[in-house]
Amino acid sequence: MNIAFIAHDRKKEEMVNFVIAYEHVFEDHKLYSTGTTGTRIMEQTNLSIHRFASGPLGGDQQIGALVADNEMDLIVFLRDPLMAQPHEPDINALLRLCDVQGIPLATNVATAEILVKALDRGDFAWRELVHKYKPGVDA
Repeated sequence: MNIAFIAHDRKKEEMVNFVIAYEHVFEDHKLYSTGTTGTRIMEQTNLSIHRFASGPLGGDQQIGALVADNEMDLIVFLRDPLMAQPHEPDINALLRLCDVQGIPLATNVATAEILVKALDRGDFAWRELVHKYKPGVDA
């Protein structure tokens, strides 16, 4: 599975702690993140993460491009609902794309934990069918 991590500044420590707690689940997947979030996670874990630009510099949009192509399977985006974000339109576009493509998206740790436990149980196997029967891909 392709999994992305995004966290606003005041949520980065919470994201790192979350990923540490579920490192054993994430180690078997292809991981992506926005710049600083990915750096912080890699400093505290043994995970390898493909890092895009920082969110305000287009990282949300880079992940959004994978979502638009239905190449992302799960996103954990720990948003800070109490702080205005200068790149709010990018954030809203990413959320909308997840809804359009049916990509599971957690915006808080409670939801993220439910999704990761489902991932660990194998409940996301249906995403393999999405990739197998994607238009333009020979089965």
